[in-house]
Amino acid sequence: MSVVETAEMVLAASLFRPEMSPLSIRKLAEADLAALLALYRELHPGDAPLPEAAQVADVWRTILADPRQHCLGGFLDERLVCSCTLVIIPNLTRGGRPYALIENVVTTAAHRGRGYGRAILAHACNIAWQHDCYKVMLQTGRKDDATLAFYESAGFDRTTKQAFYAAAPT
Repeated sequence: MSVVETAEMVLAASLFRPEMSPLSIRKLAEADLAALLALYRELHPGDAPLPEAAQVADVWRTILADPRQHCLGGFLDERLVCSCTLVIIPNLTRGGRPYALIENVVTTAAHRGRGYGRAILAHACNIAWQHDCYKVMLQTGRKDDATLAFYESAGFDRTTKQAFYAAAPT
């Protein structure tokens, strides 16, 4: 058995508990927009209102058409319960290997603590590794220990790099 196969088995065993319902993870499709927007309201309840529906639909189609963006959804039966977006970025350092960013990680409140968030992050990382990314990064605005521990339990290290943030002018 290869190192990759062994790592995948260990990761799979650590992510799923026997009492957990089977989670199906796939790239989101055009028809998933309404469910995704409902999930995003849990991520950022105080977010500014979206523009008109036609403009939102255009943005969604642009995201879906971009081969470097992977908007992933985790489904129980046919209900979207978690999501994240992986973006693969071409690069001219590190031997020309790309890197990836993960954004908009969210699991519906009713389904947290069951391993679904870790499962979708593992799926996103596997896509990045398949694209030969040399690293995957994510940022969170959350400072609470539970959130930081969650990302660490999903294999992310908060001490290796330092992130900086610049907000758009208002």
